[in-house]
Amino acid sequence: MTTSAAAPADLTELYADRIRQLSGQARRAGADVVLISPGPDLAYFLGHSVSSHERLTCLVVPADGAAALLVPTLERPGWAGTPAEQLGLTIATWTDGEDPYRALAGLLPADARVLAVDYHMPAVHALNTRAAVPGSELTLAGEAIGQIRMRKSAAEIEALAAAGAAIDRTHARVGEFLRAGRSENEVAQDIAADIVAQGHARPDFVIVGSGPNGASPHHMASDRVIEPGDAVVVDIGGPMPSGYFSDCTRTYLVAGDGPADPDFPAVYEIVRRAQAAGVAAVRPGVPAQEIDRASRQVIVDAGYGEFFITRTGHGIGLEVHEHPYMVEGNETTLEAGMAFSVEPGIYLPGRFGVRIEDIVVVGDDGPLLMNNAPTALVTVG
Repeated sequence: MTTSAAAPADLTELYADRIRQLSGQARRAGADVVLISPGPDLAYFLGHSVSSHERLTCLVVPADGAAALLVPTLERPGWAGTPAEQLGLTIATWTDGEDPYRALAGLLPADARVLAVDYHMPAVHALNTRAAVPGSELTLAGEAIGQIRMRKSAAEIEALAAAGAAIDRTHARVGEFLRAGRSENEVAQDIAADIVAQGHARPDFVIVGSGPNGASPHHMASDRVIEPGDAVVVDIGGPMPSGYFSDCTRTYLVAGDGPADPDFPAVYEIVRRAQAAGVAAVRPGVPAQEIDRASRQVIVDAGYGEFFITRTGHGIGLEVHEHPYMVEGNETTLEAGMAFSVEPGIYLPGRFGVRIEDIVVVGDDGPLLMNNAPTALVTVG
């Protein structure tokens, strides 16, 4: 997996710079070394990530000194020609029957005692690594890694824009799939197929929450048959071939003799205004929590504050949820290039839910929308 369309030489320098930044973050965090497992962090720092299942694969990034990579011998051919080789990293191997943790300990600085592991490292690997290094302690590297990953480059923003445009195309077709008499599962299957048809590598999630099911933010889909007048929350997304994710939500009204719940139109308009307020608040220098406050205040003022039960947004990139988070208490200062969702909602138990979500990038002067599907209420079916 690569994260840029740049030429190979440019990619090599890109990953070298990211590793240098991580070494600096390790020093600032008081860690002697950062250990990274297969997953989005490894893809970010090396442009390549292969699952080694229960076997240990690990990128070693010391606070001071050269980075190295440990892979199972049987996985070594899969790293041929990747940026790991182009960077000139030491690529050590271990073979089944050998102790991988002893092999990993041999790649660490001799005095390394504070071992920072990424959020994706299985506990079995983290704890066995600690056991292999006498006197060591484990810390989490996720915050240090997040400080680097949440600042998107121009190529990453381009990838997010492509993902946003692709998921917009699927939302534009929802009216073909969503209608009374079909089950949520049937609608979800058609949407999932279209997500791939529009250019995604796969659908990662397809939430179709009709009527009272829409009041559960992560309902996914069920055998419930959609009825005329239902409000239906459709939250969809997935990774593009670039590895970068889409995530976009719209709430639709199924045609009938009007909404099944007479309060739905007014609640929808409150959420639409709340989402617009959150987007409008995005600019460099604003604390992340202010985006949550801007959206939340609209809903609180309308008397529905207790039914806004989620944060307002989450970062996005090589993961659908990553730093920074738009939530009360997060004082991270927004900077140009940060990317995240703005997705306020109102969830009325037993009745319906409304959520509107777009991905926004912080521009030099304000918000840059990665999604351009209309936010006005759409009636389908």
